[in-house]
Amino acid sequence: MWKRAQLAAKDNDPERTAKLARIRRIFERLGPREALLFADELALHLLPKVGAQWMPQGTQVEVMTPGRNEQRHLAGALDLHTGRVYHRLWFQKVNGLFLDLLTLLDSVYPAQRWDRIYVVAHNDKIHKAKLVERWLTQHSRFRLLFLPTYCPRANPIERCFGDLHDKVTRNHRRKRMRDLVADVGRHLIRNGPWHYRLSEIYYAAEVTRAFKRQAALPSSAVA
Repeated sequence: MWKRAQLAAKDNDPERTAKLARIRRIFERLGPREALLFADELALHLLPKVGAQWMPQGTQVEVMTPGRNEQRHLAGALDLHTGRVYHRLWFQKVNGLFLDLLTLLDSVYPAQRWDRIYVVAHNDKIHKAKLVERWLTQHSRFRLLFLPTYCPRANPIERCFGDLHDKVTRNHRRKRMRDLVADVGRHLIRNGPWHYRLSEIYYAAEVTRAFKRQAALPSSAVA
């Protein structure tokens, strides 16, 4: 069978099992005044990303280039229980973009209602910047959890972003970035919620064993 190859990451973080077990433990023991969100960043390009789509037999859709590419960077956070996605847009992928997202979450989940906000993110440097650490120190309700290195399957928001590419950015015909950004915003508002479950890798045998070991520990020793 003739098929397109798919890029795959190494997914060999030595702490992979423990990290997945910790996230699963928090997810399964989430209290009524606690929230768990999965965060990630996405680059939006005015130059369309060309991909497969339905076309009448014997024809081929042409996607014109804009002449000059532009970029915006979106930071999003998916609430796994509600399926809602909260997002912010910047011109660059810098730690300020992630801080802007955290500040949004701080307002969306007010202290009067929410005691603890867990945010799961990958190991990008913008998530570990000094300014982010300082913000987290000043906002003690928030806990930042890190995914295993090179393990995108562990992040449910990746599926949400894949849906965004399928329905908005792939083969798009926008000539102005502001129109593409508006399309993205409308998609995130109108086409949700995204009710995804944790990936099956969270329930693999070795992760389940680690999960049970962690379950025997005091909550303060894990969370």
